[in-house]
Amino acid sequence: MDTSGSIPVLQLSQLTLAFGGVKALNNVGFSVQPNTITTVIGPNGAGKTSLFNTISGFYRPNAGTIHFQGQDITQTPAPERAKLGLARSFQNIALFRGMTVLDNIKLGHHAHLRTNILDALFYAGRARREEVELRRQVEERVIDFLEIDHIRHHPVSALSYGLQKRVEMARALAMQPKVLMLDEPVAGMNREETEDMARFILDVREEWGITVLMVEHDMGMVMDLSDHVVVLNFGQVIADGTAADVQANPEVISAYLGSGDVSDLREKLRQGMAEA
Repeated sequence: MDTSGSIPVLQLSQLTLAFGGVKALNNVGFSVQPNTITTVIGPNGAGKTSLFNTISGFYRPNAGTIHFQGQDITQTPAPERAKLGLARSFQNIALFRGMTVLDNIKLGHHAHLRTNILDALFYAGRARREEVELRRQVEERVIDFLEIDHIRHHPVSALSYGLQKRVEMARALAMQPKVLMLDEPVAGMNREETEDMARFILDVREEWGITVLMVEHDMGMVMDLSDHVVVLNFGQVIADGTAADVQANPEVISAYLGSGDVSDLREKLRQGMAEA
C-alpha cells in the first residue's frame, strides 16, 4: 500500500521509559500511516508491551513525544486518548468474566456516552436514545462483523480462549477507534482461530478504514498482513520498514537467532506461514 505523502496518524519521537535503572524503551521513534497495518515484533523482553502501555497512556514516558493525528498526547490521560480514537486489546485477556458478551462489548462505548446522572437515573431522554444507538452500533455492526451473534448472551467465562479474544476485539471496536491496537491477537489460538482473526484484522482495515497497530509473535501472520514492520530489541528500534526489508535485516536475524544467516530466519518464516 502506497502511503507516501500521507500524514502519520501516529508519530512517536525519542520515547524513553525507565523503571529504576532499567530502560524499557530507549529513544524509540517510528510513524504509523493511516489505513495501514503496522506490526511491532521483537524477542521476549524487547519492550513491546511497555511501548503499547506508553502509547495508550498507562505509562508516562520519561522523555519523548507521542502525536496522534497531529496532536501531542504525551501528557493526555488514558481515558482521553480513548475518546480521541485510540483503542486496544491486551496480551492477557481483560474481560469481565461474570458478564455477558454483549455487556462486555457495550462497555467499550462508554467513553463516548454523554448522558448526565439524571437522564441515567430515570432512563429518559438522552439516556434512552443513547442506549438505542449503542445497541444498534454494537449488535448490527460489531457483533455481526465478528460473527459472534450466537454467543451474545453467554457469560464470557463459558467461552473458549479464541472466542474471548474475539470478544475483546469487539469491545475495542465498540470504542469507534481510529487506531486499533492489538496486543498479540492470535497468541494461544489454534490454526483455524488464527486464520479467522487474520481475516478480521484485514477486514477492519479494508472495510472499516481503521488503522491497525499490533504486537505479534506469529511471524507467518506478521509477514502476510503487515504493510510496515518495526523491530524492537532491548527497548530500541533495530529495524523499521516493509516485511521484506525487515526479513533480510542482519540485526533482526541476530536478535532472533543469534546468527547472521538470513536463510535461517527465512526458513523459520516459511514454517510459520505453513502452520498459520
